[in-house]
Amino acid sequence: MTAGSDSVLELLPMVFAAPNEALAGAREVLDGDPTPFRASVAHHAIGMWQRDFGDLRLALHHLRRARDLAARADSADREADVLGTLGVALVHAGRTRQGLEAFERGIARGTGQTRARVLYRRAYVWWVLGRHREALEDVRRAIAVLRQADDVIWIARAITLRATVHLALGAVDRADADFTAAERLWETTGQEHDKADVVESRGLAAFRSGDIPVALQLLDSAEEMYAKLATPSFMLTVRRCEVLMSAGLAGEALAHADTAVGLLDGIGGQSTRKAELLLVAARAARLAEDPQTAIARAAVAVRLFAAQRRTWWETHAQLVLIEARLAAGRASGRLVADAAAVADRLAAFGSPSAPEASLLAGRIALALGWTADAERHLAVAARSRRGGPPLARMTGWAAQALRAQAAGSGRGVLEACRRGLDVLDDHRTTLGASELRARATAQGAELAALAQRASLASGGPRRLLVWSERWRATALSTPPTRPPADPTLLSDLTAFREIAARAEEARMEGHPVPTLEREQRRLEREIRSRTLHMRGDAPGEGDRFDPTRLLARLGEERLVELAVVDGRVHALLCGDGRVRRFEAGLLAEAMAEAEHVQAGLRRLAHPGAEARLPVVEAAGRRLEELLLGEAARYLGSGPVVVVPPGRLHRVPWALLPSLRDRVLSVSPSAGSWLRALDTEPPPGGRHILVRGPGLATGGAEVPDLADRYVRPTVLEHDDAEVPRVLAELDGATLAHIAAHGTFRADSPLFSSLRMADGPLIVHDFERLARSPYRIILSSCDTARLASVGADELLGLVTALLPLGTAGVIASSAPVNDAAVVPLMLALHKGLRAGLSLAEALRDARASLPGDAVHQATGWAFSAFGAA
Repeated sequence: MTAGSDSVLELLPMVFAAPNEALAGAREVLDGDPTPFRASVAHHAIGMWQRDFGDLRLALHHLRRARDLAARADSADREADVLGTLGVALVHAGRTRQGLEAFERGIARGTGQTRARVLYRRAYVWWVLGRHREALEDVRRAIAVLRQADDVIWIARAITLRATVHLALGAVDRADADFTAAERLWETTGQEHDKADVVESRGLAAFRSGDIPVALQLLDSAEEMYAKLATPSFMLTVRRCEVLMSAGLAGEALAHADTAVGLLDGIGGQSTRKAELLLVAARAARLAEDPQTAIARAAVAVRLFAAQRRTWWETHAQLVLIEARLAAGRASGRLVADAAAVADRLAAFGSPSAPEASLLAGRIALALGWTADAERHLAVAARSRRGGPPLARMTGWAAQALRAQAAGSGRGVLEACRRGLDVLDDHRTTLGASELRARATAQGAELAALAQRASLASGGPRRLLVWSERWRATALSTPPTRPPADPTLLSDLTAFREIAARAEEARMEGHPVPTLEREQRRLEREIRSRTLHMRGDAPGEGDRFDPTRLLARLGEERLVELAVVDGRVHALLCGDGRVRRFEAGLLAEAMAEAEHVQAGLRRLAHPGAEARLPVVEAAGRRLEELLLGEAARYLGSGPVVVVPPGRLHRVPWALLPSLRDRVLSVSPSAGSWLRALDTEPPPGGRHILVRGPGLATGGAEVPDLADRYVRPTVLEHDDAEVPRVLAELDGATLAHIAAHGTFRADSPLFSSLRMADGPLIVHDFERLARSPYRIILSSCDTARLASVGADELLGLVTALLPLGTAGVIASSAPVNDAAVVPLMLALHKGLRAGLSLAEALRDARASLPGDAVHQATGWAFSAFGAA
């Protein structure tokens, strides 16, 4: 960089077009014998780079040097330009008063275009400080001058900033229009970092309008753009965390935010960004039901924002702190007053979060019995139900439901809950990924619980059944959107299988595999990211649950739906044309007992543990008392369908004495059972038998079954590779898969069955046009599921049910491979005789030897669905 002053000025826009080249160019200038003017520009460029991508302390050093050199060069505009950048850096360092003073001097020193650029930077700082009206005024003044000068880069920056301020004020349409205009301008420039910033901001706008898949897609695109520039973006992390939280991925958001804080501290980065990351971490911890972590993060954020004189942000952090204290059980009159004060300040700021604060104040007042205060605050919060993004309307309907509850109006509670859940239903249909659909239901958990409570208090058992169904297993009501024919996704899936297979082989040989495991995790993130981008293509829910239809279809069968209200299990027994309610035990006790049973079954899967059998059977009797209560006496003699809540999905239902010797099936919801009952088998009657590698018995039932069926398709050895297996499974009548199963509690849609070329994962099954009508999974843990959202389940079984599978046999516990063989052979004998899966499984259990290992193996398997 050896040309004159005009040429050296190109370093400044280059910081956001090619950051590392700009840094190298500035250092090259300083290595020569620059004039004060040229040296000022070089230090200015280095200061900008350090401010946004490096150490803020170094940034301040270089910017002060640039200011002093500009004064020596006797260039008022040069000095004003540096003062504008220095003002931003000082505010980011938490020195707000000094930063604003720098802006005042810069505006006084600058003229024309330079002064407009300083005004733009001060507008940005007003936004950082949460003073949005001042930000809009400064950016308006800046744009007018910049347009006259035809300064395209700075016009685009100013319009992008104006859009961002509109977003903070909840004006999503205005923001979107500005982002679109700015993006058109950026396309005419080489400002790659600025282009990434506007893509990131459009992602935020998509999120604010409720379009989570598009938001995630845009944020991922911005991240790729920043990666090409080798520049960090902590604001992107803040925004991604917001989207993840709204999608029900609070734990993931907390991990992202905490990691970013550590990275920021490591480079001596911006204090303002640290405060924002701590705020988002606090919100994520609260949503992840970790109130102590939320309190710790929010308290530090409040202190930082106060020191930075960022009242808008400080108030939002105070809101999270109050929410966390309430979650920790600290309701008090002081907390009501604090929440009300926060609500008033947020409303004065024009913040979209104001209704949340009013709802919080009303909720705390209700808990204290202050009905008049509660009504005042809830009435304010309820106004948001009439418009705005889906989650804002949800806040309004939640407030309206609480108002009705306080007024003793059960009908009002149910109407508000219905309207609120309808809003969330519409929102969920925009989500294509089954994971997002399931996790999004957490937003409706409070409304569902209020409705159940009102139904129990003022309605009969039938109404409680309807509301228990209203928000249960809703993610299974329609198939997930099929992943697109995306070559990159297919390539990632293939690479994932290869890496996972190599890692598994290395582990079996006793070798550490950190490199392979890192690559496997990277591919998992890529696959998951692409599936989360999918938009929903299903219409709104059309087949509302009808208890009359259920009772008509049951015939001689009984269906027991377990509803949980305020921690107590209620058994809703459906049959004989009516619904009866029986109060049972506490959910917490039932969950603890179910874990004891699981531990017992794990022990019984190995010979030599026979002494545990009476203990496990006694636990089964206790489970029956806790889950069915008196309903066990009225089950009749016919088949029974059990519909448990998500948190009880691991109960081995055949262990319960009243269910042990009968035809028994399990379903995530009564609606899901009805849909399975109506599912027609595909034409052709194809039977598929698959044998994966590494089984202790070698999948011994598969060769025997191959001889018993007429021309089955048998896939084993090298033929049992994922692409071939998927092709044969698509549209089959019956599939039997003998393969090692692995459940991933950390990422349930990566739960897998081991094939010859690697794992067959849930994401693979979701690519089927139609999954097998009946599918039998003869290995361990294939029925394990993750309970997420309000009452949803993620895992292999629930992935199959919406895709055309009417019935599944799977195990919820480890099983003895040798004992599985006679169970499976007896099961298929019943199927060939025309029995249903549940009937054949009942008879197969009865045919097993009476020893502990075989009995435990029979109890571990369940029939899901209605085939």
